Amino acid sequence: MGSAFSYYFATLVVYFGVDLLSAWSLNLQYGYAGVINFAFIVFQAAGAYIAAATVMGPDTAPGAFQTYIFGANLPFPLPLVLATLAGAVLSAVIGPFALRRLRRDYQAAVMLIVSLILLQVVSADIHLFNGANGLSGVPRPLFSSLGLSLNAWQWLFAVFVLAICVVVYFLVEWLCRSSWGRSLRAMRDQEDAAAALGIKGTLLRIEVFIIGGAIAGLSGGLLVEFISAWSPGAWGYPETFVVFTALLVGGVGNNRGAIIGTLIVPILVLELPTFLPAFGYPGLVDAFQWILIGLLWMIFLYVRPRGILPEPRYIAPDRDGGTATGGPLGTLKRLVTHGRGDLRPEIEPQAQPGRGPVGVQVARRVALDHGGDAGTGR
Repeated sequence: MGSAFSYYFATLVVYFGVDLLSAWSLNLQYGYAGVINFAFIVFQAAGAYIAAATVMGPDTAPGAFQTYIFGANLPFPLPLVLATLAGAVLSAVIGPFALRRLRRDYQAAVMLIVSLILLQVVSADIHLFNGANGLSGVPRPLFSSLGLSLNAWQWLFAVFVLAICVVVYFLVEWLCRSSWGRSLRAMRDQEDAAAALGIKGTLLRIEVFIIGGAIAGLSGGLLVEFISAWSPGAWGYPETFVVFTALLVGGVGNNRGAIIGTLIVPILVLELPTFLPAFGYPGLVDAFQWILIGLLWMIFLYVRPRGILPEPRYIAPDRDGGTATGGPLGTLKRLVTHGRGDLRPEIEPQAQPGRGPVGVQVARRVALDHGGDAGTGR
């Protein structure tokens, strides 16, 4: 009994770490940049497929029963590195045409269409990643060389996943608190005002899209090395809504809130019931799970739309020690500053043509308040 409990608990810990990486990835894109990435699961799947194909060896090897590209037998942790790069490269390919300055609902529609197209392509073409059957028999990293029992290996892998989560948490926190993160929030909340300060919204969206895609690819690589299989049936577009629900419950724009949301939605609602004794007719538990996820989404949208841990407000101190909270100048300062930080050099206000007199005047006031000149960018 104790061994079985340890096995199940280690599995939940790994799932929690993988889902947490997914939540931070999507929170970086949606919570801080406003990118509604309904194709998120595609980038996780890209990392999973690449990690699997680069560790299983060539598909022409003796005993091979699957067809796939990029067949190799790379040592650990190179498949995870390639999985991370796969998510980033796919994001760099999709981002330039999907993230142009469109209305956010149009961007969401484009992402959903991309997800559906890629799902059908991978399912139909058996030469890419074995078609609808997917890949199976993925070797567990270091399992044979260490000579551990399955239970001991699972706990070792769980510790490894949690260590990666700690590194990624500090990375995303550093990015979100940097001048780059302040630019993301400015672009998300008031893109026109941010553009008057010289912030390039499309470029920022592509940058955050690539970083989030890299984290998603890493999460997919970790997951496939743990469960030893991946198929198109595991990365349908509904899986993306699980991550979105976790963010809504925990708090959009708050990385600590993402931890709470991940614990509630993917773990307590989806994963934990799979280890409980079955009851009712087949599929009853799955149906209840998705109904509960939908209810959580709607309840939090109506009752607590900012989540359990809302995004903290950042107000820059005024030059005399107070806070700039009044008028358009205060609004603009709150958009582009964080804590004690100043405007980053590349987003200092410029008198750009076509922005109109109001945008130029507000930008000049911000520049003068910071001791510079809007015409020169100093």
